[in-house]
Amino acid sequence: MPTDIATMPTTAHSMSPWSLIAEASLLVQLVMLILVLASLTSWFLIIQRSSLMGAARRSLGRFEQSFWNKGTDLSKLYQEQSQDSDGVQGIFHAGYREFAHLREQESEPEAVMEGVQRAMRVAISREEERLEKHLPFLATVGSVSPYIGLFGTVWGIMNSFIGLSQTEQATLAAVAPGIAEALIATAIGLFAAIPAVIAYNRFAARSEGLISRYYTFAEEFSSILHRRLHNRAGN
Repeated sequence: MPTDIATMPTTAHSMSPWSLIAEASLLVQLVMLILVLASLTSWFLIIQRSSLMGAARRSLGRFEQSFWNKGTDLSKLYQEQSQDSDGVQGIFHAGYREFAHLREQESEPEAVMEGVQRAMRVAISREEERLEKHLPFLATVGSVSPYIGLFGTVWGIMNSFIGLSQTEQATLAAVAPGIAEALIATAIGLFAAIPAVIAYNRFAARSEGLISRYYTFAEEFSSILHRRLHNRAGN
């Protein structure tokens, strides 16, 4: 009885997650390392993308408020925007710059509007690329991580049963550590995949919503410039 009591802490210590990871096979440890790095990278991108999209949404709200304010001078608003502006400011800047340039050349109204719409479509495409940057990585982590973890699990269990076949007495205690360390790989894979999948779905929806609002703004801005051209032609 005293011998059994003395060995209990050693058994509990050997079955702790950290000791199982330290005693795992090299391949399983490599799988765990890959999954941990993927998870850390995913969390970095989640924080970075969340900050970027939040800033884009707030910027859009502020600009629309000033743009639709009665008596707003579009030329003055254009001069206040930097050429390197992004978001809706960049779309407005690209459209108005093309409008002013083509109007100075006294182009036909149809040619002016085609140029304006083309310039804003290009600006929106750049914004779409900026908002959706790194989202494929999150999708890849979300879809691949469970399978990488499962590979580590299968490999660990296989090694456990191979070792069990070489012993004279097959007991659960002999195979339990190997199975436990293998299951840790699956747990880490799920830990990496679940946040990445949730973040990808959320950011994809937010990006789609912002792009839709950009296209709506571009259409409304085109209508304003179209009316200005025809009013000038009428005068």
